[in-house]
Amino acid sequence: MTHHPTRGWRSFRVAWLALVGTAVLMLVLARWGESILPGAIRADWLRVGGVVTVVTGYAVALAVRTGERAWLFGLLALGGSAAALYTGQPVLLAAAAVATAVVSGVLAVMVTTPAPTFAIAVRELLVCTAVAAVGGLAVAGFEASMEPIRFEYVALTLAQVWCLYVVYGLGAGLHGLGRRGLLAVVGGTVLLAVALAYGEALRSYGSPGLVRTIDDLRRNLVDVLGTVPHPLAAVLGVPAVLWGAHTRARRRQGWWASAFAPAATVSVAGLFLQPDLGLELLSTAYSLLFGIVLGYVVIRVDLFLTGPRGSRARRSEVGQAVRPEPGRMHALR
Repeated sequence: MTHHPTRGWRSFRVAWLALVGTAVLMLVLARWGESILPGAIRADWLRVGGVVTVVTGYAVALAVRTGERAWLFGLLALGGSAAALYTGQPVLLAAAAVATAVVSGVLAVMVTTPAPTFAIAVRELLVCTAVAAVGGLAVAGFEASMEPIRFEYVALTLAQVWCLYVVYGLGAGLHGLGRRGLLAVVGGTVLLAVALAYGEALRSYGSPGLVRTIDDLRRNLVDVLGTVPHPLAAVLGVPAVLWGAHTRARRRQGWWASAFAPAATVSVAGLFLQPDLGLELLSTAYSLLFGIVLGYVVIRVDLFLTGPRGSRARRSEVGQAVRPEPGRMHALR
């Protein structure tokens, strides 16, 4: 169905973009530009205003996109973030930061659109990453005291559950999984469960020899690359964004692949919590590059097994991959 935005809706989008853009500028100045601020403007004021605006704006956008009550989500986000920042209670700050990462991670997935070609799928990945990174500025703006690994585990689990719940409706339910959807759900769930369980078990119960071997491998990679990519984002999250967007151009069951994109978006949302931001940016870049290569392989294998053969047939298939979805800032259902 084609959506024709009314003048009121266009005004809302312009206002939303202007507010979020202003909030991003406020957060950037509060974090890196304090030395250039006029004496009458305090960095803390910019930080608090930017955080509350981004959190509220993202909550409203996600509610609109998923067909929920935008005013209710907006009020909850506004009240929760303001209360956490006003009281300064560590528990409230940590909870608000996790909630912001979850909303940012899910919204980043939901704003993607179908991609008939791999190049367009990469564009959607960049959009997805940018949305999550803006949310990451707000996450860091809470200045909560959290262990980054624990934070990512909790945020990823919540975002994954939320994303699967939304996709259940968008992907025609379990009865509409199809072979691609079933493969995406089973493969993604196994990868996610194994990665989370293995990482926790290794830290808690791993033998000294195994831990030392993994540490040596990590150090060798750091010597060569400067850092290491995030394994879960590179192996699961980024390919899920690419394969999901590419498949959704052909059938809505592609949403089931997109459902596992929080493995990448939540990682980006926690980007600014890391003590060494430069290394974390490099690690994220490696994750994207490795994931793009793996995503390309997955898409090519999928097309080889299920798509038409021959260059002319493939060009025809791309031309016919026009399954419509509502625009990026419209409700999906």
